[in-house]
Amino acid sequence: MIPLEFADQGREVMDKNVTAAAKVILLSLLVQLQSQSAFSYQTRGNSDFVRVDAPVAALKQVKIIDGTGGPAREGQTILIRGGRIEAIGAVGEVSIPQDAEVLDLAGRTVTPGFVMMHEHLFYPTGGRHYSTHTVSFARLYLAGGVTSVRTTGSMEPFADLNLKKAIDSGAMPGPDLDVTGPYLEGSGLPLLQVKALRGPDDAARMVNYWADEGVTSFKAYMHISREELSRAVREAHKRGLKVTGHLCSVTFREAADIGIDNLEHGFLVSTDFVEGKQPDECPSGVRVLGSIGQLDVDGPEIKALIDHLVAKGVAITSTLTVYETFTPGRPPASDRALDALQPEARDRYMRSWSRASRARNSPWERLFKKEMELERAFVRAGGLLIVGTDPTGYGGVVPGYANLRAIELLHEAGFSPEEAISIATLNGARYLGREDRIGTIAVGKQADLAVFDGDVSSRIRDINRIELVFKKGVGYDSRKLFDSAQGRVGLH
Repeated sequence: MIPLEFADQGREVMDKNVTAAAKVILLSLLVQLQSQSAFSYQTRGNSDFVRVDAPVAALKQVKIIDGTGGPAREGQTILIRGGRIEAIGAVGEVSIPQDAEVLDLAGRTVTPGFVMMHEHLFYPTGGRHYSTHTVSFARLYLAGGVTSVRTTGSMEPFADLNLKKAIDSGAMPGPDLDVTGPYLEGSGLPLLQVKALRGPDDAARMVNYWADEGVTSFKAYMHISREELSRAVREAHKRGLKVTGHLCSVTFREAADIGIDNLEHGFLVSTDFVEGKQPDECPSGVRVLGSIGQLDVDGPEIKALIDHLVAKGVAITSTLTVYETFTPGRPPASDRALDALQPEARDRYMRSWSRASRARNSPWERLFKKEMELERAFVRAGGLLIVGTDPTGYGGVVPGYANLRAIELLHEAGFSPEEAISIATLNGARYLGREDRIGTIAVGKQADLAVFDGDVSSRIRDINRIELVFKKGVGYDSRKLFDSAQGRVGLH
């Protein structure tokens, strides 16, 4: 933007030296320059990634996985008008207007845009510090087919909120954001970026302040007390907002009784089975993982907890992608994901992955498999399983790429491709209360769609061959979005 004082100086010169007609011309140029310097970079940067932007568009000859969990349908046409799905049907059954932009997508699979429920706009940069990545992460999420995101915990909530405004205004490409406030955490976490609550009243103040600023959910963290959590949940619910938690000091059963809406990271962080756990105490990670490792997946203890969570309507978020990084024998991040990392971040990640992959006597191989079994048991019991990636740990969980990997891992856990995609689409929409607008491919719904080159229903690995992402009917080129973030993760 041209500084205002420069504009004022220009007006003084005009008053002395130019005709009235010239004044009009120069003033017009100044206004245009101000507008262009403020907005043209972002507008141009957004449109550079758009491949389809027509009032009416038709996707022909596609296989549809509609997000309901039902079987895929071949030879379909999807008609999009004004950002919404107007018609769906077999080729020849849908009337395509003459002015429509027609895409022949034979050999492609179309799914709903992903609704991912444990994402962040920050990445570990070493030394217990997390750097906010508003530029690269917004593009990467969208490139990976993610059209709706809940940021499950924030290090810089004003940055997250301002990014949401930029995306909503069309100034930047990215998914629809549900911004979660700063962590609701007690004392004991060695992170300089996280505030320690001073009691229940402080928890209430935080909830109300950040709700006023525009966040749409809250996340309780490991050292919060039961009283603080209870007050936070009560205040959030008064405002129609939800609370999730990565808990430790509070057990899953206690949180469910308090009224929490969601629990993060599946069951591996549950402290319900730690022998001798004291109220409001966060046991060591060794004790927590040891207690889960000894659990019988089909035993009465875990069944009772699952049944209690289901009865209380508490959702569980799967984050298998971050658990995979701790598990020996698992592959590193894909080459494309590694290319997205800044060289220093890539080297740091690969060193950590090498140590994890060679670790002897690690419990993680058994725990990783057990978490998959527990997630299946939760779904069988009628629980709402949602999914996210959690780009934290020691790194390597790169947005976009990791979201696609999360669906592969759900399939590995025993869900069919159609079921895995339903968890990543409809279930997230249900949790957000937006299943009437997003989450499935249906007439009247928002045209949030992902297009893959291949048959995802029979070859889950084809999920990585993403080509196009439609958000509200605008089709973005995934490869261009991915390429634009190359070498940026770990920087901004």
